[in-house]
Amino acid sequence: MCETCGCGDHELVPVEIHQRLLEQNDRLAQHNREHFVEHGVLAVNVMGSPGSGKTALLEATARALHGARRVLAVSGDLATDHDAQRLRVAGIESRAITTGTACHLDARLVHDALHAMEWWRADVLFVENVGNLVCPAIYDLGQAANVVVLSVTEGEDKPLKYPVMFRRADLVVVSKTDLVAHLPQVDLGRLHDALARTMPRPRVIEVSALTGQGIPEWLAWLEEQRARLPAPAAPHDHPHTHG
Repeated sequence: MCETCGCGDHELVPVEIHQRLLEQNDRLAQHNREHFVEHGVLAVNVMGSPGSGKTALLEATARALHGARRVLAVSGDLATDHDAQRLRVAGIESRAITTGTACHLDARLVHDALHAMEWWRADVLFVENVGNLVCPAIYDLGQAANVVVLSVTEGEDKPLKYPVMFRRADLVVVSKTDLVAHLPQVDLGRLHDALARTMPRPRVIEVSALTGQGIPEWLAWLEEQRARLPAPAAPHDHPHTHG
């Protein structure tokens, strides 16, 4: 259980207090969003279970881009900076956010982490959220898009069991598809059916970070999202100011 927000548990945190926390978060998320839009940065909230392949997807992204886009990341976990270290090795400038007990990132944690990065120079900023299929879906971070990474080993019923996460997803990346040949019990058809029943506008890409399957489609999707961004304002020497 998250000790900072109660994760919507009304016995732990009363409804009115939880609502106030979300309202405060949404205000700062809008502040983040205004900065991202102003500078033409595509911010992507990457969510999924622990071990679903979020970090591996970002590593494969860096390899496939070959420096064609400047990619930055903030990476959240309860403890350690292991994922941020992996991303730096892959060529992605990264900043770790260790939450201690919080089971999700919020807008303030992201906002504060950005002060240590030249985020406004990025083409794409990935926010690798804490591994969880519940809490991260509730908190707006100022992102332009939500991506859920779901590995083939997690079970075809996950979208039905955790519908809020998948309802809010703009894209689901089905990861570790190279394992399907070794897992006769996995039925990708049932998984796609569950996603179609859960997502308002189903958009799914099957990916293997190991073999590179689906990575071109993933990169094309990112470019689609960049193309939808408003034209950025003129660059500033001091881009992050507060009224």
